[in-house]
Amino acid sequence: MSSERGTKLSIGWASADITPDRPVQIPGQFHERVSERVRDPITATVLALEADGDRAVMVSCDAVGVHTDLMEGVRERVKGRVDDLETSKIFLAATHTHTGPPLGRPLLYPEPGEGVMTVEECKKLFMDRVAGAIVEAWNRRAPGGVGRALGHAAVGFNRRLTYADGTSQMYGNSDREDFVGVEGTQDHGVEILFTWDPDGNATGVIVNPACPSQVVEGKSFLSADYWDEARKRLRKRFGEGFFVLPLCSAAGDQSPRDLVRRGRGEANMRDEDGLVEMGRRIACAVEDVYEKARSDIRDEIVFEHTVEKLVLPGIEVSGAELARLGKDIETFREKDPEPGTSEWGRMNRYEQVLERFKDSTRGPDLSMELHVIRLGEAAFCTNPFELFLDYGLRIKARSRAEQTFVVQLACDMVGYLPTRKAVAGAGYGATVSSNPVGPEGGDLLVETTIERINSLWDDR
Repeated sequence: MSSERGTKLSIGWASADITPDRPVQIPGQFHERVSERVRDPITATVLALEADGDRAVMVSCDAVGVHTDLMEGVRERVKGRVDDLETSKIFLAATHTHTGPPLGRPLLYPEPGEGVMTVEECKKLFMDRVAGAIVEAWNRRAPGGVGRALGHAAVGFNRRLTYADGTSQMYGNSDREDFVGVEGTQDHGVEILFTWDPDGNATGVIVNPACPSQVVEGKSFLSADYWDEARKRLRKRFGEGFFVLPLCSAAGDQSPRDLVRRGRGEANMRDEDGLVEMGRRIACAVEDVYEKARSDIRDEIVFEHTVEKLVLPGIEVSGAELARLGKDIETFREKDPEPGTSEWGRMNRYEQVLERFKDSTRGPDLSMELHVIRLGEAAFCTNPFELFLDYGLRIKARSRAEQTFVVQLACDMVGYLPTRKAVAGAGYGATVSSNPVGPEGGDLLVETTIERINSLWDDR
């Protein structure tokens, strides 16, 4: 192992099975789905790091999102169980699987039926087990090293299509005569960082693709989606004790579906064979760069972890847009949709949104938690959004780090953050019904994040 100016690195890994033991209402769609079976384990994976007098604990969760109250509940459970860890240095991030347990705020669905776990029951199970895994990872810290590399995998594709009238649609049809192109780009680069023990054995890997894990997002079973297949393949290669920490990069406008080819020539990206294929691509990307990462393992590094509250301006909307939203609500009410249906869920969502704007055409400011970490020549930065890809690319391009891991849906789940181009095209993911913050807030997030990252390279 080699070293750079810094101090010895300590690394600890652990994981927790957070699979509910009874049926649950699966979040991620507007209509109610109750789980009929468990396809594969729902997991939280923990990586604890310490060096240069600083600390960080990264937790990846097979979930659609992890809200602030859940993260604070985990932190509270960790307090007192470890004396030398500031719980503010813990962050939780979601892979955004749409076949995970309900862990967020009250759902848009009816009260769960008999034998179905409540949200509160799922949250307690989650918080207890994740806190235990954090304590375990922290107590298992031991000398080790890290080695990083850039891999590539065609996993994420832009999911917003544009039409001749200038509008865009998420999951739109590309075989329409007025289809003129895909709204944005995609990023097949995968940021990868391995950890090793002093004997040179790989102990785990951080994998950061720009794509949520939602191949089987409409199914009625519990699953980690493509991360289950990726874990199985990587453990077969590196051993059963090998840990995989998935961190989803900026991917609010991405999905594991090529909307131009629409399944022609590849596995069905709405079913289990597509899940297996995407997991294979991720695992191959990791295996492809293993030797490169192994060639430069660092066990003495510069390490720094900053945490701050960043306030972003609430989205501004026109009175006409709010009026349209109110009209949509009235249309739903006239139809009197059945509880648990998509229309019923949308009606509830729109009512909640309209409530935010009852006194103003500007939504409330959003206070978010921003983590920025320097780990050797790699940087990590977090945000609580389904962040459109272009914002992540801007951060990566201007970062002074040799490799930058952008982590979305971390420390909270607050909605999409679209680009100006997306807002102009409208459609789901780019309207007030799904965005608490607009492009002005996105610019502030980008500029602040870049400033914080680059400051960690000053005078070094």
